[in-house]
Amino acid sequence: MQLTLEFPDHCLPPKQDTKILAKKLKLYGAILLFHSGQLSRGAACEFAGVDIYTFLAACKEYKIPHSNIEPDDIEADLNRFDKLHSS
Repeated sequence: MQLTLEFPDHCLPPKQDTKILAKKLKLYGAILLFHSGQLSRGAACEFAGVDIYTFLAACKEYKIPHSNIEPDDIEADLNRFDKLHSS
């Protein structure tokens, strides 16, 4: 699918290469959709046209957690593990 967006000229960086800007916007969109739970990591990478390492680095740069595991779930898993292996 192809999507066309229009931006006022004054909202864009001066002399910005449109291909670079398009790549950045795709990555930002993928990060947003991933962060909101609408895309998986793999789908976000495909959406942005980048490999997993580039995507995870971008998530780190923008302080977006790349794991959707809740701390309570991790704690529950650790408690189950302890119970199984303490006997």
